[in-house]
Amino acid sequence: MEDQFFLSDATNMMVEPIRNFFATLFLASIWMLIHVHFLLNHIDILLAVIVLVIVIKTLVVATVVKGFRSNNKTSLLVGMSLAKIGEFAFVLLSRASNVHLLEGKLYLLLLGTTALSLAGTPTISFALASIQLSYLKLPYFVLNVMLMMKVYPRQQVGGVKADMMAANELNVHAFLQSSSKTVSQNLQILLGGFETKTGEQWLAFRNDGKYSAADYAKVKSEKMSKLGGKNSWNPFEKELTIKRRRFFVIKLLHGALCGLAYMHDHDRLHQSLGPASVVLNTVDEKDAAYLVPRLRDLAFSVDIRYSQLEEGSGALSEGLWRRASAAGAFTPMEKRAFGIADDIYEAGLLFAYLAFIPFCEAGIMDSLSLQRLLESTFRLDLEATREYCLADDRLLEAVNFLDLGDGAGWELLQV
Repeated sequence: MEDQFFLSDATNMMVEPIRNFFATLFLASIWMLIHVHFLLNHIDILLAVIVLVIVIKTLVVATVVKGFRSNNKTSLLVGMSLAKIGEFAFVLLSRASNVHLLEGKLYLLLLGTTALSLAGTPTISFALASIQLSYLKLPYFVLNVMLMMKVYPRQQVGGVKADMMAANELNVHAFLQSSSKTVSQNLQILLGGFETKTGEQWLAFRNDGKYSAADYAKVKSEKMSKLGGKNSWNPFEKELTIKRRRFFVIKLLHGALCGLAYMHDHDRLHQSLGPASVVLNTVDEKDAAYLVPRLRDLAFSVDIRYSQLEEGSGALSEGLWRRASAAGAFTPMEKRAFGIADDIYEAGLLFAYLAFIPFCEAGIMDSLSLQRLLESTFRLDLEATREYCLADDRLLEAVNFLDLGDGAGWELLQV
Protein backbone atom coordinates (compact mmCIF):
# COMPACT_ATOMS: atom_id res chain seq x y z
CA MET A 1 0.00 0.00 0.00
CA GLU A 2 2.81 2.44 0.89
CA ASP A 3 4.54 1.68 -2.43
CA GLN A 4 1.31 2.61 -4.20
CA PHE A 5 1.18 5.94 -2.36
CA PHE A 6 4.77 6.76 -3.29
CA LEU A 7 4.16 5.70 -6.90
CA SER A 8 1.09 7.96 -6.95
CA ASP A 9 3.15 10.93 -5.75
CA ALA A 10 5.86 10.26 -8.32
CA THR A 11 3.25 9.98 -11.10
CA ASN A 12 1.64 13.27 -10.07
CA MET A 13 4.99 15.02 -10.18
CA MET A 14 5.60 13.74 -13.72
CA VAL A 15 2.12 14.62 -14.95
CA GLU A 16 1.97 18.09 -13.35
CA PRO A 17 4.13 19.87 -16.00
CA ILE A 18 1.94 18.41 -18.77
CA ARG A 19 -1.20 19.48 -16.90
CA ASN A 20 0.18 22.99 -16.45
CA PHE A 21 1.06 23.17 -20.14
CA PHE A 22 -2.46 22.32 -21.26
CA ALA A 23 -3.97 24.66 -18.66
CA THR A 24 -1.81 27.49 -20.02
CA LEU A 25 -2.78 26.59 -23.58
CA PHE A 26 -6.46 26.56 -22.62
CA LEU A 27 -6.36 29.96 -20.91
CA ALA A 28 -4.30 31.48 -23.73
CA SER A 29 -6.82 30.29 -26.32
CA ILE A 30 -9.66 31.75 -24.25
CA TRP A 31 -8.05 35.17 -24.07
CA MET A 32 -7.57 35.09 -27.83
CA LEU A 33 -11.37 35.14 -28.10
CA ILE A 34 -11.72 38.22 -25.91
CA HIS A 35 -12.29 41.62 -27.50
CA VAL A 36 -10.25 44.02 -25.40
CA HIS A 37 -12.05 47.14 -26.58
CA PHE A 38 -15.40 45.56 -25.77
CA LEU A 39 -14.19 44.77 -22.25
CA LEU A 40 -12.96 48.31 -21.67
CA ASN A 41 -16.12 49.90 -22.98
CA HIS A 42 -18.40 47.70 -20.85
CA ILE A 43 -16.26 47.16 -17.75
CA ASP A 44 -18.96 48.52 -15.43
CA ILE A 45 -21.58 46.13 -16.78
CA LEU A 46 -19.16 43.20 -16.63
CA LEU A 47 -18.29 43.83 -12.97
CA ALA A 48 -21.95 44.18 -12.08
CA VAL A 49 -22.75 40.87 -13.80
CA ILE A 50 -19.92 39.12 -11.91
CA VAL A 51 -21.30 40.34 -8.58
CA LEU A 52 -24.82 39.36 -9.61
CA VAL A 53 -23.73 35.85 -10.65
CA ILE A 54 -21.86 35.31 -7.36
CA VAL A 55 -24.87 36.44 -5.30
CA ILE A 56 -27.35 34.33 -7.28
CA LYS A 57 -25.12 31.20 -7.24
CA THR A 58 -24.56 31.61 -3.50
CA LEU A 59 -28.29 31.83 -2.80
CA VAL A 60 -29.20 28.95 -5.14
CA VAL A 61 -26.55 26.56 -3.80
CA ALA A 62 -27.27 27.57 -0.19
CA THR A 63 -30.98 26.87 -0.77
CA VAL A 64 -30.23 23.42 -2.20
CA VAL A 65 -27.90 22.55 0.69
CA LYS A 66 -30.47 23.86 3.16
CA GLY A 67 -32.93 21.43 1.60
CA PHE A 68 -30.76 18.58 2.89
CA ARG A 69 -31.37 19.81 6.46
CA SER A 70 -28.05 21.57 6.92
CA ASN A 71 -27.89 24.60 9.18
CA ASN A 72 -27.80 28.15 7.82
CA LYS A 73 -24.08 28.62 8.42
CA THR A 74 -23.10 25.45 6.56
CA SER A 75 -25.49 26.19 3.71
CA LEU A 76 -24.15 29.69 3.25
CA LEU A 77 -20.55 28.46 3.44
CA VAL A 78 -21.08 25.87 0.70
CA GLY A 79 -22.87 28.43 -1.43
CA MET A 80 -20.01 30.92 -1.14
CA SER A 81 -17.42 28.23 -1.84
CA LEU A 82 -19.14 27.34 -5.15
CA ALA A 83 -20.06 30.90 -6.15
CA LYS A 84 -17.22 31.54 -8.60
CA ILE A 85 -17.66 31.03 -12.34
CA GLY A 86 -15.87 27.94 -13.63
CA GLU A 87 -14.01 27.17 -16.85
CA PHE A 88 -16.85 24.94 -18.06
CA ALA A 89 -18.83 28.12 -18.75
CA PHE A 90 -16.64 28.62 -21.85
CA VAL A 91 -17.78 25.27 -23.24
CA LEU A 92 -21.45 26.12 -22.64
CA LEU A 93 -21.08 29.57 -24.20
CA SER A 94 -19.35 28.10 -27.24
CA ARG A 95 -22.10 25.55 -27.77
CA ALA A 96 -24.80 28.18 -27.26
CA SER A 97 -23.15 30.46 -29.79
CA ASN A 98 -22.81 27.67 -32.35
CA VAL A 99 -26.54 26.90 -32.24
CA HIS A 100 -27.37 30.65 -32.32
CA LEU A 101 -28.93 30.79 -28.84
CA LEU A 102 -26.84 33.88 -28.05
CA GLU A 103 -26.38 36.93 -30.20
CA GLY A 104 -22.99 38.57 -30.71
CA LYS A 105 -22.99 41.24 -27.97
CA LEU A 106 -24.57 39.00 -25.34
CA TYR A 107 -22.04 36.26 -26.16
CA LEU A 108 -19.13 38.71 -25.79
CA LEU A 109 -20.61 40.04 -22.56
CA LEU A 110 -20.91 36.60 -20.98
CA LEU A 111 -17.52 35.57 -22.36
CA GLY A 112 -15.91 38.67 -20.86
CA THR A 113 -17.68 38.10 -17.54
CA THR A 114 -16.34 34.55 -17.32
CA ALA A 115 -12.82 35.62 -18.30
CA LEU A 116 -12.72 38.44 -15.76
CA SER A 117 -14.07 36.11 -13.10
CA LEU A 118 -11.24 33.66 -13.74
CA ALA A 119 -8.64 36.42 -13.83
CA GLY A 120 -9.94 37.80 -10.55
CA THR A 121 -10.23 34.43 -8.80
CA PRO A 122 -7.52 35.21 -6.17
CA THR A 123 -9.19 38.52 -5.28
CA ILE A 124 -12.66 36.98 -5.23
CA SER A 125 -11.45 34.04 -3.11
CA PHE A 126 -9.81 36.40 -0.64
CA ALA A 127 -12.97 38.51 -0.40
CA LEU A 128 -15.14 35.44 0.19
CA ALA A 129 -12.66 34.14 2.76
CA SER A 130 -12.78 37.46 4.62
CA ILE A 131 -16.59 37.29 4.71
CA GLN A 132 -16.44 33.72 6.00
CA LEU A 133 -14.08 34.70 8.80
CA SER A 134 -15.68 38.02 9.71
CA TYR A 135 -19.40 37.31 9.51
CA LEU A 136 -19.77 33.54 9.73
CA LYS A 137 -17.21 33.24 12.56
CA LEU A 138 -15.67 30.17 10.93
CA PRO A 139 -12.21 28.78 11.76
CA TYR A 140 -9.59 29.29 9.08
CA PHE A 141 -9.29 25.62 8.13
CA VAL A 142 -12.48 25.73 6.05
CA LEU A 143 -10.73 27.92 3.48
CA ASN A 144 -9.17 26.59 0.30
CA VAL A 145 -5.76 25.88 1.86
CA MET A 146 -3.90 22.57 2.09
CA LEU A 147 -3.43 21.90 5.80
CA MET A 148 -1.93 19.29 8.06
CA MET A 149 -3.92 19.03 11.29
CA LYS A 150 -2.48 17.90 14.62
CA VAL A 151 -4.62 17.24 17.69
CA TYR A 152 -3.80 16.99 21.37
CA PRO A 153 -6.35 15.09 23.51
CA ARG A 154 -8.46 16.89 26.07
CA GLN A 155 -7.13 17.20 29.61
CA GLN A 156 -9.29 14.37 30.96
CA VAL A 157 -7.58 11.96 28.53
CA GLY A 158 -4.09 13.34 28.03
CA GLY A 159 -3.71 15.10 31.36
CA VAL A 160 -2.28 18.54 31.99
CA LYS A 161 0.87 17.62 30.06
CA ALA A 162 -1.06 17.42 26.77
CA ASP A 163 -2.27 21.01 27.21
CA MET A 164 1.26 22.11 28.08
CA MET A 165 2.68 20.44 24.98
CA ALA A 166 0.07 22.03 22.71
CA ALA A 167 0.65 25.49 24.21
CA ASN A 168 4.43 25.07 24.01
CA GLU A 169 4.36 24.00 20.36
CA LEU A 170 2.07 26.90 19.48
CA ASN A 171 4.27 29.43 21.29
CA VAL A 172 7.53 28.11 19.83
CA HIS A 173 6.23 28.27 16.26
CA ALA A 174 4.80 31.74 16.83
CA PHE A 175 8.15 32.92 18.18
CA LEU A 176 10.26 31.35 15.41
CA GLN A 177 7.96 32.60 12.65
CA SER A 178 7.90 36.18 13.94
CA SER A 179 11.42 36.62 15.26
CA SER A 180 13.04 37.30 11.91
CA LYS A 181 12.26 38.78 8.52
CA THR A 182 13.36 35.55 6.90
CA VAL A 183 11.77 32.45 8.43
CA SER A 184 13.74 29.26 7.84
CA GLN A 185 12.37 27.16 5.01
CA ASN A 186 13.43 24.09 6.99
CA LEU A 187 10.77 24.50 9.67
CA GLN A 188 7.15 23.46 9.28
CA ILE A 189 4.88 26.50 9.13
CA LEU A 190 2.13 26.82 11.73
CA LEU A 191 -0.99 28.60 10.47
CA GLY A 192 -2.95 28.68 13.71
CA GLY A 193 -4.78 26.69 16.32
CA PHE A 194 -8.02 26.40 18.25
CA GLU A 195 -9.65 24.52 21.10
CA THR A 196 -12.86 22.54 20.67
CA LYS A 197 -15.76 22.57 23.11
CA THR A 198 -14.64 19.14 24.35
CA GLY A 199 -11.20 20.52 25.26
CA GLU A 200 -9.14 19.11 22.39
CA GLN A 201 -6.27 21.32 21.19
CA TRP A 202 -5.91 21.49 17.39
CA LEU A 203 -2.93 22.93 15.53
CA ALA A 204 -3.01 23.56 11.77
CA PHE A 205 0.20 23.47 9.73
CA ARG A 206 0.84 24.19 6.09
CA ASN A 207 0.85 20.88 4.27
CA ASP A 208 4.40 20.72 2.94
CA GLY A 209 4.41 16.95 2.64
CA LYS A 210 2.77 13.89 4.16
CA TYR A 211 5.84 11.65 4.46
CA SER A 212 8.58 11.78 7.07
CA ALA A 213 12.22 10.79 6.89
CA ALA A 214 11.24 7.58 8.70
CA ASP A 215 8.69 6.77 5.97
CA TYR A 216 11.29 7.43 3.27
CA ALA A 217 13.91 5.22 4.93
CA LYS A 218 11.44 2.39 5.53
CA VAL A 219 10.17 2.31 1.95
CA LYS A 220 13.67 2.48 0.44
CA SER A 221 14.82 -0.30 2.74
CA GLU A 222 11.88 -2.46 1.64
CA LYS A 223 12.68 -1.76 -2.00
CA MET A 224 16.26 -2.87 -1.41
CA SER A 225 14.85 -6.20 -0.23
CA LYS A 226 12.54 -6.56 -3.23
CA LEU A 227 15.32 -5.85 -5.69
CA GLY A 228 17.09 -8.92 -4.33
CA GLY A 229 20.72 -9.86 -4.62
CA LYS A 230 23.41 -8.55 -6.89
CA ASN A 231 22.67 -11.12 -9.62
CA SER A 232 19.08 -9.96 -10.05
CA TRP A 233 19.87 -6.26 -10.09
CA ASN A 234 21.23 -4.49 -13.14
CA PRO A 235 24.66 -3.19 -11.96
CA PHE A 236 24.29 0.03 -13.94
CA GLU A 237 20.84 0.66 -12.48
CA LYS A 238 22.18 -0.14 -9.03
CA GLU A 239 25.00 2.35 -9.36
CA LEU A 240 22.65 5.11 -10.51
CA THR A 241 20.14 4.33 -7.73
CA ILE A 242 22.83 4.43 -5.05
CA LYS A 243 24.16 7.76 -6.35
CA ARG A 244 20.68 9.27 -6.27
CA ARG A 245 20.08 7.89 -2.80
CA ARG A 246 23.32 9.35 -1.50
CA PHE A 247 22.49 12.78 -2.89
CA PHE A 248 18.96 12.62 -1.49
CA VAL A 249 20.11 11.62 2.00
CA ILE A 250 22.81 14.29 2.05
CA LYS A 251 20.32 16.99 1.09
CA LEU A 252 17.81 15.65 3.61
CA LEU A 253 20.37 15.81 6.40
CA HIS A 254 21.57 19.26 5.31
CA GLY A 255 18.04 20.64 5.45
CA ALA A 256 17.36 19.12 8.87
CA LEU A 257 20.60 20.55 10.27
CA CYS A 258 19.83 23.98 8.79
CA GLY A 259 16.46 23.93 10.56
CA LEU A 260 18.12 22.90 13.83
CA ALA A 261 20.78 25.59 13.47
CA TYR A 262 18.03 28.19 12.91
CA MET A 263 16.35 27.10 16.12
CA HIS A 264 19.60 27.30 18.08
CA ASP A 265 20.34 30.74 16.64
CA HIS A 266 16.96 31.82 18.00
CA ASP A 267 17.50 30.30 21.45
CA ARG A 268 15.30 27.24 21.04
CA LEU A 269 16.12 23.54 21.40
CA HIS A 270 14.19 20.87 19.52
CA GLN A 271 14.52 18.04 22.06
CA SER A 272 12.60 15.43 20.05
CA LEU A 273 14.63 15.29 16.85
CA GLY A 274 14.33 12.01 14.98
CA PRO A 275 13.36 10.48 11.63
CA ALA A 276 9.65 10.98 12.32
CA SER A 277 10.13 14.68 13.14
CA VAL A 278 11.45 15.58 9.65
CA VAL A 279 8.72 16.03 7.03
CA LEU A 280 9.55 15.85 3.31
CA ASN A 281 7.87 17.51 0.34
CA THR A 282 9.00 14.69 -1.95
CA VAL A 283 10.31 11.16 -1.55
CA ASP A 284 11.22 10.65 -5.19
CA GLU A 285 15.00 10.48 -5.39
CA LYS A 286 14.87 11.76 -8.97
CA ASP A 287 13.44 15.01 -7.59
CA ALA A 288 16.13 15.46 -4.93
CA ALA A 289 16.93 18.91 -6.35
CA TYR A 290 13.49 20.07 -5.16
CA LEU A 291 13.66 18.41 -1.74
CA VAL A 292 12.95 20.70 1.22
CA PRO A 293 13.12 18.90 4.59
CA ARG A 294 11.26 20.63 7.43
CA LEU A 295 11.45 20.05 11.18
CA ARG A 296 8.21 19.50 13.07
CA ASP A 297 7.05 18.20 16.48
CA LEU A 298 8.25 21.11 18.62
CA ALA A 299 6.10 20.23 21.63
CA PHE A 300 9.18 19.58 23.80
CA SER A 301 11.17 22.55 22.51
CA VAL A 302 13.03 24.41 25.26
CA ASP A 303 13.72 28.14 25.59
CA ILE A 304 17.45 28.60 26.31
CA ARG A 305 17.58 32.36 26.65
CA TYR A 306 19.66 33.24 29.70
CA SER A 307 16.72 35.01 31.31
CA GLN A 308 14.66 31.82 31.09
CA LEU A 309 17.50 29.62 32.34
CA GLU A 310 17.92 31.82 35.41
CA GLU A 311 14.21 31.72 36.25
CA GLY A 312 14.09 27.93 36.39
CA SER A 313 12.88 25.02 34.28
CA GLY A 314 9.37 24.14 33.22
CA ALA A 315 7.70 20.76 33.53
CA LEU A 316 8.55 19.78 29.94
CA SER A 317 12.28 20.41 30.38
CA GLU A 318 12.81 18.84 33.80
CA GLY A 319 14.41 15.72 32.33
CA LEU A 320 16.88 17.73 30.26
CA TRP A 321 18.09 19.86 33.16
CA ARG A 322 18.26 16.82 35.45
CA ARG A 323 20.68 15.24 32.99
CA ALA A 324 22.53 18.53 32.73
CA SER A 325 23.01 18.66 36.49
CA ALA A 326 24.20 15.04 36.51
CA ALA A 327 26.80 16.03 33.89
CA GLY A 328 28.00 18.97 36.00
CA ALA A 329 26.23 21.79 34.15
CA PHE A 330 24.82 24.21 36.73
CA THR A 331 25.30 27.79 35.48
CA PRO A 332 23.01 29.20 32.75
CA MET A 333 25.91 29.16 30.26
CA GLU A 334 26.76 25.53 31.04
CA LYS A 335 23.11 24.46 30.85
CA ARG A 336 22.69 26.24 27.51
CA ALA A 337 25.79 24.53 26.09
CA PHE A 338 24.60 21.16 27.40
CA GLY A 339 21.16 21.61 25.81
CA ILE A 340 22.63 22.49 22.41
CA ALA A 341 25.04 19.54 22.64
CA ASP A 342 22.13 17.25 23.49
CA ASP A 343 20.25 18.41 20.39
CA ILE A 344 23.34 17.86 18.24
CA TYR A 345 23.71 14.35 19.67
CA GLU A 346 20.14 13.59 18.57
CA ALA A 347 21.05 14.98 15.13
CA GLY A 348 23.96 12.52 15.08
CA LEU A 349 21.59 9.63 15.74
CA LEU A 350 19.37 10.92 12.93
CA PHE A 351 22.39 10.99 10.61
CA ALA A 352 23.31 7.42 11.58
CA TYR A 353 19.74 6.32 10.88
CA LEU A 354 19.74 7.94 7.43
CA ALA A 355 23.21 6.54 6.67
CA PHE A 356 22.20 2.94 7.38
CA ILE A 357 18.47 2.24 7.01
CA PRO A 358 17.89 3.41 3.38
CA PHE A 359 21.01 1.52 2.24
CA CYS A 360 20.17 -1.80 3.94
CA GLU A 361 17.55 -4.42 3.25
CA ALA A 362 14.50 -4.40 5.50
CA GLY A 363 15.04 -6.16 8.81
CA ILE A 364 18.83 -5.85 8.77
CA MET A 365 18.91 -2.72 10.92
CA ASP A 366 16.39 -0.55 12.73
CA SER A 367 16.59 2.57 14.86
CA LEU A 368 16.87 0.83 18.24
CA SER A 369 19.38 -1.81 17.15
CA LEU A 370 21.52 0.87 15.48
CA GLN A 371 21.51 3.00 18.63
CA ARG A 372 22.44 -0.01 20.76
CA LEU A 373 25.23 -0.87 18.34
CA LEU A 374 26.72 2.62 18.60
CA GLU A 375 26.14 3.36 22.28
CA SER A 376 26.23 0.02 24.09
CA THR A 377 28.23 -2.38 21.94
CA PHE A 378 30.99 -0.07 20.72
CA ARG A 379 30.49 2.87 23.14
CA LEU A 380 30.68 5.43 20.29
CA ASP A 381 33.96 3.98 18.97
CA LEU A 382 33.29 4.57 15.29
CA GLU A 383 36.47 2.89 14.09
CA ALA A 384 35.41 -0.35 15.71
CA THR A 385 31.87 0.16 14.38
CA ARG A 386 33.23 0.54 10.85
CA GLU A 387 35.29 -2.64 11.12
CA TYR A 388 32.24 -4.52 12.36
CA CYS A 389 30.06 -3.23 9.50
CA LEU A 390 32.71 -4.03 6.90
CA ALA A 391 32.56 -7.67 7.95
CA ASP A 392 28.85 -7.78 7.07
CA ASP A 393 28.13 -7.56 3.34
CA ARG A 394 24.57 -6.46 4.08
CA LEU A 395 25.93 -3.18 5.56
CA LEU A 396 28.48 -2.53 2.82
CA GLU A 397 26.52 0.23 1.02
CA ALA A 398 26.07 2.12 4.31
CA VAL A 399 29.83 1.92 4.95
CA ASN A 400 30.58 3.09 1.41
CA PHE A 401 28.27 6.05 1.92
CA LEU A 402 30.01 7.08 5.16
CA ASP A 403 33.42 6.56 3.50
CA LEU A 404 32.70 9.27 0.91
CA GLY A 405 35.14 12.19 1.02
CA ASP A 406 37.89 10.21 2.77
CA GLY A 407 35.60 9.18 5.58
CA ALA A 408 33.83 12.53 5.94
CA GLY A 409 30.64 10.76 6.99
CA TRP A 410 32.36 9.00 9.89
CA GLU A 411 34.00 12.27 10.95
CA LEU A 412 30.67 14.08 10.94
CA LEU A 413 29.09 11.24 12.87
CA GLN A 414 31.91 11.41 15.43
CA VAL A 415 31.29 15.12 15.95
